[in-house]
Amino acid sequence: MGKLLFLFITLIIFGQQSIAALPAGDSEKYLRAREKMVQNQLSTRDITDKRVLAAMKAIPRHLFVPDLLVFKAYTDSPLPIGEGQTISQPYIVALMTELLELTGSERVLEIGTGSGYQAAVLSQVAKEVFTIEIKEKLCTKAGKLLDSQGYANVESRCGDGYFGWNKEAPFDAIMITAAVDHVPPPLLAQLKDGGRLVLPLGNPFSYQNLVLVTRKGDDYRVWQISGVLFVPMTGHALKDSGEK
Repeated sequence: MGKLLFLFITLIIFGQQSIAALPAGDSEKYLRAREKMVQNQLSTRDITDKRVLAAMKAIPRHLFVPDLLVFKAYTDSPLPIGEGQTISQPYIVALMTELLELTGSERVLEIGTGSGYQAAVLSQVAKEVFTIEIKEKLCTKAGKLLDSQGYANVESRCGDGYFGWNKEAPFDAIMITAAVDHVPPPLLAQLKDGGRLVLPLGNPFSYQNLVLVTRKGDDYRVWQISGVLFVPMTGHALKDSGEK
C-alpha cells in the first residue's frame, strides 16, 4: 500500500512538472494536438528537418489564432487573423522554414509578421529573427504576444517590409509571407552572399508559385517549389505593380 501511494504521488508531481514546463497558456491537450499535427501533416509529407519538426511541436499555435478559432488551431489549413490577413497552414510554415536550411547561427528577416507564429517558429531554428508587419494592429498585437511568450531573439517593428530592415542587414535568410509579383530589389540587396530567400511569387490576387532564391555574389538563382495561395503584399509592392 505504501509503495502504491508513493507511486501515485510521484506521478502527480511529475505530471505537474510536465504541465508547468509548457509555455504560458499551453496545456498537455494542445501538446498532444501538436504531436498529432507534426506526425500527420508534416512527417508523413516531405518535412524531414528534425529542428523544424521540433519547432513546430514546441510552438503553441493556438495562442496565435483568434479565440473563436482556437478549436481549429491544429487543423491542416490557414486561418483568418483579422485585417484581411491569415496564419498560414502548418505545412506551409514548416516547408518555408525548412527551405531556408537554418542551422541555428543565422540572422533571419521575415516580411509579414501577421500573428507572430512564423516568427516564433523561426526563433527556434535561427539565432536572431527580425520581423516587419505593415498592418499596425497586427504588428502591435503580435509584438506583445511574442514578448509575453519570451521569444527574446525576435525583434519586431511596424512598417513596409518591401524596403526590408537596412539597419540590421545583411541577413543570412529572408522570408516573405505575402504574395508579390516581383522580388523586391531592397530585399535582394539585403540578402547576404550565400543567403536564401523564400517567397510566394506571382499574381498577388491569384495563385502563385512558392520559390527559393539563392545568392552567389551578384548572381541570383530561382528555384520553383510548389503552387501556393497567399494574401497580397501591400504597401509599395502593390504600387510598384501598378495595382491600386
